Amino acid sequence: MAGSHRCLGCLKYLMFIFNLVFWLAGCGLFGVGVWLAVTQAPFATLSSSFPSVSAANLILVAGAVTMVIGFIGCLGAVKEHRCLLMSFFVILLLIVLTEVIVGGVLYFYRKQFDRNAEEDLKKGMHFYNKKGNEGLSVAWDTVQEKFKCCGVSNSSDWNEIPGISEFPRSCCSGTGRPVCKTWDTPCYKQVKDWLHEHIHSVLVFGIAIGIVQVFALGFSLLLYCQIRRAEKYLN
Repeated sequence: MAGSHRCLGCLKYLMFIFNLVFWLAGCGLFGVGVWLAVTQAPFATLSSSFPSVSAANLILVAGAVTMVIGFIGCLGAVKEHRCLLMSFFVILLLIVLTEVIVGGVLYFYRKQFDRNAEEDLKKGMHFYNKKGNEGLSVAWDTVQEKFKCCGVSNSSDWNEIPGISEFPRSCCSGTGRPVCKTWDTPCYKQVKDWLHEHIHSVLVFGIAIGIVQVFALGFSLLLYCQIRRAEKYLN
């Protein structure tokens, strides 16, 4: 019985410390999201289909979800509340399953995803310099200047946009005056190449997150079982 109590106490504090770090990480993410939303407000999104999907919004949502999960885990550990621990386990399990499914879908349908992404970006170009779409215009200019690229597939994409008689200045390798010499590299390829160069860091980060989530699931389930066993002894 004494050994069971020691094991329960050890799991309880491990679970609490782990989820406290989890909650603090969520606070950090949320803070970064707020900072991006305030300082990078003009930089919205290149997508016309998903105008609310920006880096700031995604980080804000991720931070808020992490904070809620961490709080539930901390409270469940401190109070030794089986319902909270099971809620923590179920929510985290659903998140892990969603991550695995989304990752699998993106991997197996990556070619179709590429085609759809290119089409969506080309649709977004039609809103460049249009009233009410300042964020999209700034986003396009920022990407083209940063990656030294022009258009989605090539610079001729801009020739297909009604109402645009000349290339955006961000598309030009010089000043753009009097003649614009456009960048030769398409933006979609340039961004993809940049992502491929940094994919190892993303994979390491993803694996680390996955390991943390698996440990969290294990700790919560073990603590739940220990509390249930202790309650049976008391009864």
